[in-house]
Amino acid sequence: MYKHYNPNPIRTDPVGDCTVRALSAALDTDWETAHVLLDYASYMMGDISNSNAVMAAVLRQHGFYREAIPNTCPDCYSVREFVEEHPNGVFVLGTGTHFVTIKDGEIYDSWNSSDEIPQFYFYRKEE
Repeated sequence: MYKHYNPNPIRTDPVGDCTVRALSAALDTDWETAHVLLDYASYMMGDISNSNAVMAAVLRQHGFYREAIPNTCPDCYSVREFVEEHPNGVFVLGTGTHFVTIKDGEIYDSWNSSDEIPQFYFYRKEE
């Protein structure tokens, strides 16, 4: 379920680049390209590159749609449970303070974030 993923070409230690990491995994691109996509959107929007709004704008430009996590149990529905319910496809989950990508039942992150509580997610519709 968890797959270690850190495409950062320089830093192997934990660093606050989850937005870049998640975008890199979701778009199947390198860390540098994901960083530039976020930085450009950040500049154009007048916002910081790791904000929810910037990430949402870049994902939408690449065919993703946003959905809210149902509020039936806001403190008990974890990333792990999301993965169990969504075994196929590419998803980017937002917890409010973290982004993580799920690809075909695997959590792509630099640490095992399966116990985090997602608030919303992005998905790409299959053609």
